[in-house]
Amino acid sequence: MTTPKTFVTLGAGQKLFEALHMAQTLRIGDRVETSGQGWDDDLAIPEGIEEELEQAFRNVELALAPAGATWQDVVHVNSYHVGSFPPEVNGTIARLFRHYMPARPPIWTQTGVEALGLPAMRIEIRVTAILA
Repeated sequence: MTTPKTFVTLGAGQKLFEALHMAQTLRIGDRVETSGQGWDDDLAIPEGIEEELEQAFRNVELALAPAGATWQDVVHVNSYHVGSFPPEVNGTIARLFRHYMPARPPIWTQTGVEALGLPAMRIEIRVTAILA
């Protein structure tokens, strides 16, 4: 049996671990699971949705790294959205997929939700990566 290993990033990840006893990343064998939010190290959310999405993608990248994964290893993305799906949301996510995963697109599930972990959050991204 493979033993699960958790990882906590510095900054926001460490703050959330201390406050909520949660890890951002879990690796079990060749499978890596993580979730990323659009906050900075002080848990501040950008004013614009595009900036929040860009920050969330950077945070996923940071969360994957300690487990030995990158966006290139991602096979599935779940995005959770507060409110509707305006064109700039899908357009920004598609642009970021092309930037971070140019060789292979992921499967992607979008889900609308009433609220997320912080009142100002509009997006959360959860990914599954498989290491070759």
